[in-house]
Amino acid sequence: MHDDARNRPRPARLGAAAVLTALEGTVIAAFGLYSLVLVFAGDPDGLVQALTMALTVLGLAALPLAAARGLWLRRRWSRGPAMIVQLLGLPVGWQMAQNGGVWTAGGVVIGLVALTVLGCLVNPTATEALGIGPRDA
Repeated sequence: MHDDARNRPRPARLGAAAVLTALEGTVIAAFGLYSLVLVFAGDPDGLVQALTMALTVLGLAALPLAAARGLWLRRRWSRGPAMIVQLLGLPVGWQMAQNGGVWTAGGVVIGLVALTVLGCLVNPTATEALGIGPRDA
C-alpha cells in the first residue's frame, strides 16, 4: 500500500468490519475464559476434555482478533481471515436460530453480523483501502 493511502481516512465500512470482527473475537474469548473458569471452579465430567475445549476456544478467538487488528491497520492479509470467520459464523447462526427462544435471537444476531461484515469487506472502498481494489496508474 502506498504511504498516501495510509494517510487517507479509514473508510467507514472497513472500520465497521474491524470493530464487528473484534467484537466477535472478544465474545469467543469470553466464552473460552468462562469455560476455563468452569474447568477449575466446577466439577467437569472429563477434566482433560473440558480443559481442551476451553483452550481450543481461546485459541480460536485469536483468528478474529488478529483479523480485526489487521483490518483496522489496513493490512491486505486481514481480509481473508475476516471473511473466513464470517463464513463460519453463518452456519453457526443458522443452527442456533433453529433451537428457539434466546438461541434464535443469538443466531439471528450472529447471522446479521456475519452478513454485515461480509458486505463491508466486499465493498470497493474497503477493498481499495486494503490495497486490493483498482489502483490509479
